[in-house]
Amino acid sequence: QVQLVESGGGLVQAGESLRLSCAASGSIFRIGDMGWFRQAPGQQRELVALITVGGGTNYAVFVKGRFTISRDNAKNTMYLQMNGLKPEDTAVYSCNAAVRTWFGGNEHTFWGQGTQVTVSS
Repeated sequence: QVQLVESGGGLVQAGESLRLSCAASGSIFRIGDMGWFRQAPGQQRELVALITVGGGTNYAVFVKGRFTISRDNAKNTMYLQMNGLKPEDTAVYSCNAAVRTWFGGNEHTFWGQGTQVTVSS
């Protein structure tokens, strides 16, 4: 089995920064694409950013250059640097990863439990 654990959330004021981490562990042969998503109360979950195994990135429009996604393949860890946080960024941030658990296996998507980010005005 594969576990994804997010960390780094918290309560900050508008304009401040946070760095989220998503660490993968367990039966991992290879991790493919990884992504950050968020869900605010009463809202649907939405994509924040994606990163491929080669480092290619894609961001949601509302990021507007404030967030940076990265990964360390040697550590099976993905990061989200969030600068210039706004109250509307308040949400539970979750990560997912497409993981191949053995050489000949297919990729399966795993999710973390999420970490709360709260931005006060």
